[in-house]
Amino acid sequence: MDNESKLPPLASVPVVCIEDVLAHPGRALVIDLRSPGEYREDHVPGALNVPLLDDAGRALVGLAYTQESPRAGFERGQALIEGRIAELVQEVAGLTNWSAPSLDPACIVRAAASKGLEQLNEIVAPKAVCSLEEGAVVLHCWRGGLRSRSVVGLLRALGLDRAVGLEGGYKSYRTRVMSELNEWSCPKAYVLRGLTGVGKTLVLHEVERLRPGWTLDLEGCAGHRSSLLGMVGLDPVSQKTFESRMAARLRQRREGPLVLEGESRRVGDAVIPAAVWKVLQGGENLVLRAEMPRRINVLSTDYLAQPEALPKLREQLVQVEKRMQGTWDLPGLLDGGRIDELVSVLLTDYYDPLYLHSEAGRDYACEIDAGDALQAAQDVIAWIEASMETTKINHD
Repeated sequence: MDNESKLPPLASVPVVCIEDVLAHPGRALVIDLRSPGEYREDHVPGALNVPLLDDAGRALVGLAYTQESPRAGFERGQALIEGRIAELVQEVAGLTNWSAPSLDPACIVRAAASKGLEQLNEIVAPKAVCSLEEGAVVLHCWRGGLRSRSVVGLLRALGLDRAVGLEGGYKSYRTRVMSELNEWSCPKAYVLRGLTGVGKTLVLHEVERLRPGWTLDLEGCAGHRSSLLGMVGLDPVSQKTFESRMAARLRQRREGPLVLEGESRRVGDAVIPAAVWKVLQGGENLVLRAEMPRRINVLSTDYLAQPEALPKLREQLVQVEKRMQGTWDLPGLLDGGRIDELVSVLLTDYYDPLYLHSEAGRDYACEIDAGDALQAAQDVIAWIEASMETTKINHD
C-alpha cells in the first residue's frame, strides 16, 4: 500500500481536434493505439501504430463486452493491458525522444483501475479542446474513449507533458474525411481517356510534375489499375484508405483545373465517392492515342516490372482466359516468354472491346498523341490553358 501511495496518479487529459491536426501536418506526432488490423484498414495521415492490444486481444475484449457486459470487457482488457503497458511506454519513449522514468507503468495502471470503471473514467476525463502545440504527441483509439485517455493520462503522469488526446479519436477523423468528400466540388475538370496501354497514368504523372497540384490519381489512391489484372504488382487498399488518400490529396490541392484519368465507378474493389464521380463524369474529355507497339510496351512494363508479381499475374490470366471463353492459352503465353504476343492478345481481344463498349457515344474535346508521355503532358497542359484563357475572355 505504501508503494502504491508513492505512485503518481493518472493525469487529466487535454485533447486537440482533428481539424487542427490535419491543418498542421508535421507539427505533432500522431500515435494510433488501435490494433494492427484497425490501423491497416485506415489511419490518420502520418500516424504511427503503437497498439495497446493486438488483434486477438481486441477480439477477446470485444467479445466479453458484447456477450457479457461492459465491466467484463473492461476487466478482460485490463489484464491484457497490464502485460503490455511497460513495453508500450518504451515504444512511445523511443518515438518521442523522451526518457521515461524507471517507475513500473503496470503498477500505476493497476492502482487506477482498482478504483473502478466509473472513477477511472472521471480521473482521465478529457479537458476542453486546446490548440495543437509544436512537438505534441497526439494519441488516439477508435473514439477517444477510455483506452486512449488512460494512456495519455499515464504518459502525462510519467512526465510526458506533450501527450494529448484526439477528441473523438479515429471516428472524428473518419467523419471529417466523409464530410470533405461529400461536400467537395470542382469548377472545371479534364479527364484523360483512351484505350488501355496508351499511358494515361504516365501522362497524368507528367502533368503533375509540370503543374503540381493539378491532378487526382484515383488509381494511385486505390493501389489498383482498375481492371481484372489491375492489382498485379500493386498493393490494393481498403475503401476507407482509398477515401482517406483522396481527401488528403484534395485537401492539399491548390485552386485551378483538375486533371483525372477516366475510370469506371469502381477502381478495383474501391468505389469512387459520389461527389468525385460527378466531377469525373462531368469533366471535359481529352482522348489519348498511341500505336500498338507503344501500348504493348506500356502494358508489359506495368505487369512485368516486378518479377515477384508474376505468380499473381499468372493467376489472374486464368480468370481473364475464362472471360475470353478459352480462345487463347494466356498462362501458356506467359510461361513461354511470349510477352509481346500475350499483351497484344489482351489488348485486342479483351481490353479494347470492353473499353470501346464503355466509351460508346462519348464526346472528346481534343485528341492527343501519347507516344511520348512528356510531350503528351505538355500538349494536355497547353490545351487546358488555352481553353481556360478562351473561357476567361468570353466571360469578360
